[in-house]
This record gives sequence, structure tokens and C-alpha cells, in this order.
Amino acid sequence: MGQAMQQWRALAVTLVLGALGAGVFSLIGFPVAPLTGAAVAVSLAGLAGVALALPDWLRNLTFLTLGINIGSSVTPELLTTAAQWPGSFAVLALTLVASMLICRRVLQRLFGFERGMAALCSAPGHLSYVLSLAADTGRDLAVLSIAQSTRVLVLTLIVPPLIAGVFGATGAQVLPEALMSWPHALALYALAAALAIVMIRLRIPAAYLLAAMVISALGHLGELAPGRLPSWASTSALVVMGALIGTRFHATNRAQLIQGFLAGLVVTSITLGIAVLGALGVMAWFDLPLSLVLVAFAPGGVEAMAAIALQLGLDPPFVAGHHVMRLMILSLLLPLLMRQRP
Repeated sequence: MGQAMQQWRALAVTLVLGALGAGVFSLIGFPVAPLTGAAVAVSLAGLAGVALALPDWLRNLTFLTLGINIGSSVTPELLTTAAQWPGSFAVLALTLVASMLICRRVLQRLFGFERGMAALCSAPGHLSYVLSLAADTGRDLAVLSIAQSTRVLVLTLIVPPLIAGVFGATGAQVLPEALMSWPHALALYALAAALAIVMIRLRIPAAYLLAAMVISALGHLGELAPGRLPSWASTSALVVMGALIGTRFHATNRAQLIQGFLAGLVVTSITLGIAVLGALGVMAWFDLPLSLVLVAFAPGGVEAMAAIALQLGLDPPFVAGHHVMRLMILSLLLPLLMRQRP
């Protein structure tokens, strides 16, 4: 009973900190404030040693909410533009391979990481898969977790102001104006959760987000579940998503913290630079908006980047599709890059 109370207390602290951070960032006008403000507030608390918690059920519910919102933006007109995606996916794959090869080499040179550890730190996403590979092979989970979390946090903070400041938020309403009825919403949640369980057994990445996107898109295209979720649900999901990013930072020894943080900054800089080059190529070849392709190619978390696209009025399915493809490529690429030379 005592341990359960501690978990609930830690969850309450996490959510309150996330809400406070979101409120402060909203007051100062920071883009995508519910996500970015919560991420900063909870990250700082974690580094200060505050006990934080975010249970799996709440994380999964948040991913379902984000996925349902993204799926509700799918229209028949949007599907006609999907013919351009395979070419963009090919460019994404090239940038992914190039960035990981370069990052692996740089981390080996600058930080003395062995080949496998350098490859794991270089991976732009798929954190649960990366950590499971590290645990199975006896790598330093603390340094790896800090390096990966640094990448996610930095990109969550810099992508919204970069896109909004340089290109401006489009102001487009990508979601339907009408609200979804509660029976429709509950049906979507139930079907999406069931599909997510199947996807998890098939080892498909980002299962809850992807399942909710698929079910919601089918429901809206077939006019079986019209409308969108209420704004409070979307905002709450963004705050929890930001808090989730923040809970990945926790008090550890100083050397591990510094090494992981610096390695994360190096990887973020290299992968972001190569992603920008790839985005420029896709923009030129397929006549797509640079702001949209940048968010799709940015090596951040799939849920966070899709949420940012939604808030900035970009094309959430295009963005989420590219990030899911990145995770699938990583699933195949990482074991190859971790192999030691004979």
C-alpha cells in the first residue's frame, strides 16, 4: 500500500509540474506550449532528483488520443498526395543511414565509445528498442538513456519555434470543426487498443499511436466516426506527452550525466543537419513545403513530432508516416551497425 501511494504521489507531482510548465510557456507565447512547457518543467525536476512517475496505462492512453486526432485529419484529398511518399521515404532512408554512420564514427573518436554503444547512441528514435538491445548486450543504460533523451528534448524544444519563427504556423485547421460524439470516441479507443495489442505482438513500432491513426482514419474516411476530440483532451495529451519526455531524465552520477548529455548534443546536431539536407532535396524534387518536410525528417520522437505538426497546421499523417518508417528502418539497421568488426 505504501509503495502504491508513493507511485500515485509521484504521478500527481509529475502532472502538476507538467501543467505548470505548460501554463508558463503559454503565457510567454512559446510554440506548442503544452508539450514544450511540460517537457522542460518535468526534465528540470527529474534532474533535481524529484520523484516522478508516468504509468504505462496513461502513456498508452495519451498515444491513443494523439493517434485518433491525427487520424481524424485524413481526408480523401489527402490520400491523393500519398503517391509522393515513397520517393520521400527513400530520401529519408538515405539520410538515416548516412547520419548513423557518421555519428557512430564521431562518438567512437570523441567519446571512446565502442562500436555497438556508438551505434545505439546514434539511433534517432526507437528508444524502447534501443534500450532493450543495450540491456541484452550489457551496455551502459544510464549514459544511453541520457543521450537519447537529450535528442528528444532538444528537438521538441527547437522544432516548434524554428518552424513557427522562420515559416510561420500555417493557421490551417487540419481537424474537423465538429466534435465527435462520446459513443464514437469510445468505439475508436476500444478498437484502436485492440489493434495496438495485435501490433505489439507483431513487433510493430509505435503501436498505440499507429493503431489509433489507422482506426481513426478508417472511421473518418467511411464517415462512421465523424468529428474530432474536444480541445481539452488534445491539450491534456500534449501535457502528458511532454511530461513523458521529461521523466526520462533522472538523477545519475555526474560523469554519466555529462557524457550522455554531450553525446546527445553531438548526435542531435549531426542528424538534424543531415535531415535538413534531405528535406531540402525532397522539397525541390516533390514540390512539398519545406516546413512540412523538416518536421517529417526531424529526428525527434514520432509522437512529439506528429503532435507538433498537428498544432502548427501541417499534415500530421505525412509527418507521422515518415517517423514510423524511420523506426521500421532502424529496427533492421541497428543490429547491423552494432556488429563488431572481425
